Amino acid sequence: MDYLKYAMWALLSGSLIPILGIINGRLGRTLGVTLHAPVIASCVGLLFCLLVSLVLTRSFPDLGRISEAKPIELLGGLIMGFYIISATIISPRIGVVNFIVFIVVAQIIMSVVIDNFGLFGAAMRPVSMLRLVGVGLLILGLVITQFTNSKVN
Repeated sequence: MDYLKYAMWALLSGSLIPILGIINGRLGRTLGVTLHAPVIASCVGLLFCLLVSLVLTRSFPDLGRISEAKPIELLGGLIMGFYIISATIISPRIGVVNFIVFIVVAQIIMSVVIDNFGLFGAAMRPVSMLRLVGVGLLILGLVITQFTNSKVN
């Protein structure tokens, strides 16, 4: 039952990603500076995370323990910031579908590499030939969507 719950949560989370770039693009136009939108969005996200943390754990993060973290463990914030800036700038320029197709293909490829080599402390899960075929089909899908896109333009 937990698997189904987490799968539905992941689907909901994923379904919101295409909306992010468009909303941030609109916010950037409203603010007059596109790069200010990810700053505001990140502040709203921080407040949301603090609220959820407080509700679910009845406490705030212990900021005094940050010094115990390895630098790579703080990389998540940079990755999030880079993604939000990318979505804000790129989605309106190449379209939501194109942006998401590139993002999903890149995520799948990187996930296979991480699993295969056990990078960043992940459990090692050697890649199978069937999985490589699946990744190849994703890449083929990416090429087809871009070829079709160039025919339309």
